[in-house]
Amino acid sequence: QVQLVESGGGLVQAGDSLRLSCATSETFNNVGAGWFRQAPGKEREPIATISRDGKFTKYGDSVKGRFTISRDNAKNTVNLQMEDLKPGDTAVYYCALAKAPWSGFRVDNFAYWGQGTQVTVSA
Repeated sequence: QVQLVESGGGLVQAGDSLRLSCATSETFNNVGAGWFRQAPGKEREPIATISRDGKFTKYGDSVKGRFTISRDNAKNTVNLQMEDLKPGDTAVYYCALAKAPWSGFRVDNFAYWGQGTQVTVSA
C-alpha cells in the first residue's frame, strides 16, 4: 500500500510563502505526481502536476507564476513552493501520485492520495 504524507501547511498572512512537502513510502520515479487543493464547499482543484522525470509541469491559472512544483526522485518527495499567498489559496492541499509517467490535470489519472495538509492565509 503506497502511503503519501504531506507536511508544511500552516497559518500565514497574505504575501507570505510556504513550502509543502510530500513523502512517499515507495520509489515513484516511474509515475507523475501532483498537488491538488480543496476549499470548503468547493470541488477538488488541480493546481500543479509534474512528470516522472520532472521535465514537464503544468499549473492552474490561479497559481501560475506563484507556485512551483518539484520532485526529488532520490528522496521520494514532491514539493510545492508557494509564494505571494492570498486568502483565496486557503484550502486543504493534497499530494497525489499518478497512474502514468504524465497525467495532466485529470483527477481520475491519479491513483494514490495523501491525507492533506491545511493551508490558511489571512488577509
